[in-house]
Amino acid sequence: MAISKELLEILVCPLCRAPVELKLDASGLKCVQCKRVYPIRNDIPVMLVEEARIEE
Repeated sequence: MAISKELLEILVCPLCRAPVELKLDASGLKCVQCKRVYPIRNDIPVMLVEEARIEE
């Protein structure tokens, strides 16, 4: 099961509060501002700053 469109519309980066977008490979949610990628595990986004990695 993928992340729902409704959930994506309300999720924001916990650090900078910018919107997040689903990565093309669906492996995580990427912040449009600070470029942190939050992993998705078992169809659940892990929105913890310490779990994120920065990706250009």
